[in-house]
Amino acid sequence: MLDANLKQQLQTYLTNLKHPVELVRFVDGSKKSAELSQLVEQIAALSPLVELVEPTGDVQDERVPSMLVRSSKTGSEIRFAGLPMGHEFTSLVLALLHSGGHPMKVEEALIEQVRALEGEFKFETYISLSCQNCPEVVQALNMMAVINPNITNVMIDGALFQDEVNDRKVMAVPSVFLNGEVFAQGRISLAEILNKVDTGASKRQAQAIQNKAPFDLLVVGGGPAGASAAIYGARKGIRTGVIAERFGGQVADTMGIENFISVKKTEGPKLVASLEEHVREYEVDIMTNQRASALKGAQQEGGYIEVELENGATVQSRSVLLATGARWREMNVHGEQEYRGKGVAYCPHCDGPLFKGKSVAVIGGGNSGIEAAIDLAGIVKHVTVLEFSDILRADEVLQRKARSMGNIDIIMQAQTTEVLGDGERVTGLQYTDRQTGESYNVELQGIFVQIGLVPNSEFLEGTVELTERGEIIAGAHGNTSLPGVFAAGDVTNVPYKQIIIAMGAGANAALGAFDYLIRTPEPAVATDDGSEQSADKAVTSEETAAA
Repeated sequence: MLDANLKQQLQTYLTNLKHPVELVRFVDGSKKSAELSQLVEQIAALSPLVELVEPTGDVQDERVPSMLVRSSKTGSEIRFAGLPMGHEFTSLVLALLHSGGHPMKVEEALIEQVRALEGEFKFETYISLSCQNCPEVVQALNMMAVINPNITNVMIDGALFQDEVNDRKVMAVPSVFLNGEVFAQGRISLAEILNKVDTGASKRQAQAIQNKAPFDLLVVGGGPAGASAAIYGARKGIRTGVIAERFGGQVADTMGIENFISVKKTEGPKLVASLEEHVREYEVDIMTNQRASALKGAQQEGGYIEVELENGATVQSRSVLLATGARWREMNVHGEQEYRGKGVAYCPHCDGPLFKGKSVAVIGGGNSGIEAAIDLAGIVKHVTVLEFSDILRADEVLQRKARSMGNIDIIMQAQTTEVLGDGERVTGLQYTDRQTGESYNVELQGIFVQIGLVPNSEFLEGTVELTERGEIIAGAHGNTSLPGVFAAGDVTNVPYKQIIIAMGAGANAALGAFDYLIRTPEPAVATDDGSEQSADKAVTSEETAAA
């Protein structure tokens, strides 16, 4: 199960255990059970602090095959139903380490918030082993289980437990259930989970943010452009803050990256982790799980720009750098929202395994669409690609590959008009042949939308100048139409949406913001006699008085 190299790495990790960890396996005579047994035995042989324990008591409700990681010291329990390999192997390693007392890389405030939760929380998380978003959710819930004995979590491989997936109508991963009820679907961070189970968390966060002193540079967005901008700002010695829903943006949903110069090949989540780690090396005030809702320009030259957040807080800064990125474009047809997560999906790598042996459609004939079709063809029964135009925009090599596969059909000049379903899940789609005007129905169980990106700029309408497509118009220095406001990355009118271009644009815009700051007087501050003077003059006066 584990090769020599992986065994060596895992053995090194397990030297960090502080106290014993128990492994319990629940198996039968199946092939997958044999593989899980082998995995558990190999892990137990790598450390004297890992003990293989046979199940006791009533085990009728346990999924088979599955394994349990239990802390001998605290009794905390983390379960894995299926083999936690692929992307989830890291989740298993962290479950072992955290159950054995190794410190978590989590803010102390969040740990205390988890510890203070009252009541019983039984989480069940359905995943696919090819999903790059799933481990973040599994690991967050596993850490909660280690911190608070009233919390448990089980990772469930949806491809292995198909009956459960069908019974619970799980058609997208990760899908999280809490105490038997649907809790969340898609990527969700530890902070977001806590906001949902701890009803007062959002209000406390808003108050804490509201009380922050003004920034010199406030970066809105945590993708490649935002991370790059934050690092450049911090390195200039100015007070820098970051507001972001999550680190990484679209990069976190990207499977393979092979055009990031100097790195031959990597994956989105790995690059995102490196981005966040790099930013945290500097004195940057990072406020995640936050979404901007409005932007207000300074009332006077050099005054404070205000960014309003959805939670009600307002953040002030002398300059603002917008790097909010883009999101998947939707079809905007009847039934799409109703069946989102019930057959309508946007990530073939994540949700593809849930449609094993079924028929699906891919909307879009660009590189992402044809790549998705090729990827899905190895899993599903049949793939129908629908392209609006009369030509495919995908690279020729991808087209040849797709056409060589026996279970991919490509329909040109097809305009999707409706997603069909039975009220619970997708059953097909309707499209119109743009050449003849005739309408057709296609029976299928899944629809993967791959038709490009939409800039996350709705909250800026009427504030900064945008293109017809909603992109922020950015100048040579990243400057926008609003003084003191800069922009970078996929949210702008940059012609090519690439990770490396976004990083460069973020650095460029941060330098533009710094140049703006050094050439602009600081906002006035109140003095003891009630008058106002610029902040730099106020400091000079204080220093003179002290002398």
